[in-house]
Amino acid sequence: MEIIKQLDCSIWQWLSQVENWACETKKEISKILAMPNRKLNYKEVSEKLVSQLKEYLKASWQKGFIVGVSWWIDSALVSTLCAMTWEKVTVMDLPIHQKNDEVNRANNHMNWLQENFPNIERYSIDLTETFETFKKALPGISDETTRYMAYVNSRSRLRAVTLYAIWNEKNAIVAGTWNKVEDYGIWFFTKYWDWAVDISPIWNLYKSEVYEMARFLWINDEILKARPTDWLHPNWATDEDQIGCSYDELEWAMNKHDEFMSIITSNWIMWNDKKSNENFLESFSWRKKEVMKIYLSRHFASAHKMVIPKVFEI
Repeated sequence: MEIIKQLDCSIWQWLSQVENWACETKKEISKILAMPNRKLNYKEVSEKLVSQLKEYLKASWQKGFIVGVSWWIDSALVSTLCAMTWEKVTVMDLPIHQKNDEVNRANNHMNWLQENFPNIERYSIDLTETFETFKKALPGISDETTRYMAYVNSRSRLRAVTLYAIWNEKNAIVAGTWNKVEDYGIWFFTKYWDWAVDISPIWNLYKSEVYEMARFLWINDEILKARPTDWLHPNWATDEDQIGCSYDELEWAMNKHDEFMSIITSNWIMWNDKKSNENFLESFSWRKKEVMKIYLSRHFASAHKMVIPKVFEI
């Protein structure tokens, strides 16, 4: 696997750089990509996911599941699926400078879980003071704005540390809450946080399907209506604010790009062929072209998050 270089080049040069390590990974992942808006039977899919959760737990010799509840749809669905195993489930609300409505939404969901499932244990651990102490411990810097993203991502990683502190105590499995669009499509996650889990029950669901399954399972309406956000930015930016397009648009882009990759691969064309990619982009109208550029830019610029640590020869 080649060392990933700085992303100070064009997207086409970047594609060439990552090809050696990403090509095989992409082939494997592409096998499980499916068309968005596929007609899923949510009763069958939810039962299958619950069955797999129970099988994995039994094989692991662990004693239950741990889920970080983030006040949004993905964690609400994963915690519900884990609860449906009737095995012990620990749900944890871990606010850091959160707004009251976010904390209330998490509490309401955990209340709903406890009302419907006797196997739920809950914790609410406010990490705001811990986070502020961590910030003060860092070396001084003249311009705090240069550390903005470091602080944003550190909030995520602090939550991961907390989940795994309880993991040690409970001998349980940490269940991830990412979906296919965010965590394969555009890699919209914090390294060593979202992927700092043991299992990922809903990774094969598009965002739209996460909503549909949540509706089928009667998850709280206030969570269904809440605008998705990673709850990390002090300015309360939503996912759409940060990404520049909606999840429905991203699902469309994922589908079209996967179709494109299948065509050029079957015709023995390199997947980073500049001319083919330019023709692909030019085939769309203005808005669709903008969405596709957003998708491609994020998909490839953030792919380094999937690179395993470099092991040096001796």
